[in-house]
Amino acid sequence: MDFQFNEEHLMIQKAARDFAQNECLPGVIERDEKQQFPKEQILKLADLGFMGMMVSPDYGGAGMDTISYVLAMEEISKVDASVSVCMSVNNSLVCWGLEAYGNEEQKQQYLTHLARGKKDGELHIGAFLLSEPEAGSDATSQRTTAEDKGDYYLLNGTKNWITNGSSASVYLVIAQTDVAKGSHGINAFIVEKSWPGVTVAGKENKMGIRGSDTHSILFNDVKVPKSNRIGEDGFGFKFAMKTLAGGRIGIASQALGIASGAYELSVKYAKERKAFGKEIMQHQAIQFKLADMATRIEAARLLCLKAAYEKDQHVDYTLSGSMAKVFASEAAMWVATEAVQVHGGYGFVKEYHVERMMRDAKITQIYEGTSEVQRIVISRSILK
Repeated sequence: MDFQFNEEHLMIQKAARDFAQNECLPGVIERDEKQQFPKEQILKLADLGFMGMMVSPDYGGAGMDTISYVLAMEEISKVDASVSVCMSVNNSLVCWGLEAYGNEEQKQQYLTHLARGKKDGELHIGAFLLSEPEAGSDATSQRTTAEDKGDYYLLNGTKNWITNGSSASVYLVIAQTDVAKGSHGINAFIVEKSWPGVTVAGKENKMGIRGSDTHSILFNDVKVPKSNRIGEDGFGFKFAMKTLAGGRIGIASQALGIASGAYELSVKYAKERKAFGKEIMQHQAIQFKLADMATRIEAARLLCLKAAYEKDQHVDYTLSGSMAKVFASEAAMWVATEAVQVHGGYGFVKEYHVERMMRDAKITQIYEGTSEVQRIVISRSILK
């Protein structure tokens, strides 16, 4: 087994690290406080090719592998998880789903612009609309309906917790077409935000990832052309589950980055801060914390890379993706909390960053499948 990154991987990792330090770090505290969407940063990510990293160049993407994506996500998440979640949604949930399951017409019309992150020089990204007020972890309980009207579907309902909700131009919407068929009566649709009947509702005031825009989206008699259905009739639930399986690699990488960022700040602080006449890194209590942080981070990194490798090899990565997601997210929460402890009173104030990382870490245990859902996926897989 080869644990070495190739030259391209190292180049992408460095580009992402430099971008995070030079473009994301300035103003990150202010963006968090003001819940300011990082539009400037996302546009520059698009210029780097990071908004459609794994999409074929035939459709405007960068044609990179999933390992490159993990490396870039980790580096950016070390500094600003709000930027990285926007990047993750566009890459993992929107572009990947369209490339894997969209038809050629849909790819040409939508994917080519989404993969570039721009259209006519303006920001152009997507959002994935699955969750509802009454359908979170239980994704089969869709109440948003898409009524078949012959030439089009009539879409009605509410989606919530939508990342990129206001900033996105294109939505991938999961809706129920035939309730009697249960999960087999669910479809996936490409919906443009500008269409009549689409309303972006209030912005959520969140604990973490406050720079990302999270909204509810309302649909009132929205006419969706039949040509905008993804896949065969009834494919929507399977589309959502397959797309989320890949998305979990992105969120696992985000969690890994948050943990890595908090750890690196803790090491730096431990070398500078003195207590009882010596740097706190010389105290065994701090040494053990740093050792445990490093070990959990390395384990999480290996799980993320294993899932990415399996995805690149076109083998089933459902189990490895869920393992990476649950372990990395819980490691992120633990490491970030310990980072605050290492920093002591300074960890409790914004200027030292780790309090934000602790707030950001929590959501990685919840979105794109809670830790409990991941354990269901894992246990079902190992007990087959």
